[in-house]
Amino acid sequence: MSMQQIAPGQPVAGEKKVSVVTMLTGMITLIVVMGMGRFSLTPQIPLMIADGHLSLSSAGVLAAMNYIGYLFGALHVSRVRTQHARYLKVGLLATALVTLLSGFTNAFALQCLFRFIAGIGGAWALIIVTSWTQMVLASYQAPRMSAAVFSGPGIGITLTGILAWLMSETHFHANQAWLVYGFVAFAGALLVWKALPKSLPTRQQTQQSEPVSRDLKCLLAAYTLAGFGYILPATFLSQMAHSLFAQGQLAAFFWPLFGLSAVAGVLLVIAFAARLNTRISLAMTLLVQGLGVATVVLMPDAQGLLISTVIIGLAFLSIMQLSMKMAREVSQGNLAKTVALLTSGYATGQLIGPLVSSLSVHFLGSLQPALLLAAAGLVVGGSVIYFGIRSR
Repeated sequence: MSMQQIAPGQPVAGEKKVSVVTMLTGMITLIVVMGMGRFSLTPQIPLMIADGHLSLSSAGVLAAMNYIGYLFGALHVSRVRTQHARYLKVGLLATALVTLLSGFTNAFALQCLFRFIAGIGGAWALIIVTSWTQMVLASYQAPRMSAAVFSGPGIGITLTGILAWLMSETHFHANQAWLVYGFVAFAGALLVWKALPKSLPTRQQTQQSEPVSRDLKCLLAAYTLAGFGYILPATFLSQMAHSLFAQGQLAAFFWPLFGLSAVAGVLLVIAFAARLNTRISLAMTLLVQGLGVATVVLMPDAQGLLISTVIIGLAFLSIMQLSMKMAREVSQGNLAKTVALLTSGYATGQLIGPLVSSLSVHFLGSLQPALLLAAAGLVVGGSVIYFGIRSR
């Protein structure tokens, strides 16, 4: 399967070591491709706007380029039959490289190209490393470690937030900040490079594709709406904070708070998932996140933004965790293919979100209509899960 091939009769201590290494490898990979390669754009938007390289409308287009790449990468992985480990390494390295290169140009077209490449690389790495860690850790009966892998993006967001705060204290420009994120991404890639799998199982050419069940279709629809629902506040959270706190450094506090809330959400799922019904938990989490997104519109002040940040953060990775758990319950097919299918839906939702935000700003002069539409999408997604998937 990989460099960490499971051997019958392997000592318990050896199993524990392999499990920990696998968990940390998956976690750090997600920190690099999601935290640095993808979500560093959120604290960068206000800097790039302040430096005159972006407007609020063009920021939505730049974010959309990342999600177009993410969708392209997810669709590609779903059709890959061999060389998964190579795509994982290329995706990890490419994401780190373009994050670093973003610091050497102010050209909008090049920034769009770099975000597109980061999207492809991030999708390759996320889908493959997620499938690999889930398979290995399931073999070692380590469900808590398997769930902990999903804290990687939250830790990455927290790290980008802390770095953004430190750089705001020293008055870094956007280009300098990109270089910092790029160097951190490269450091993370080098840290896990030798621990990445050398090979993964290949899909049998003669294996018949499992038909997509009704339950999986419902999950796909809800997960697509989840991608659409969270992406607007996740993309523009730092900019909204800066609009409330034009003076001082308080605005920089909200993005790491979002990341810490996301990690806390993962830990809550780890602690209680075994006792809760996955379908009901996922449906309720989507509804709660919808409430969090609506809060930033209904309470357009610092208190509303604080409440919204915590709620959306808590639900963000919990929805990802619970959706993957739900996928294993409703599908017996190839895990990597199922993850790729769901990720494609999620990417589609993420792609639509920034485009809707650009239209909202252009025609209505505000993000609020788009945010309310995102909140409604999350409520619909929760309803689809609760009423559409059969109880287990």
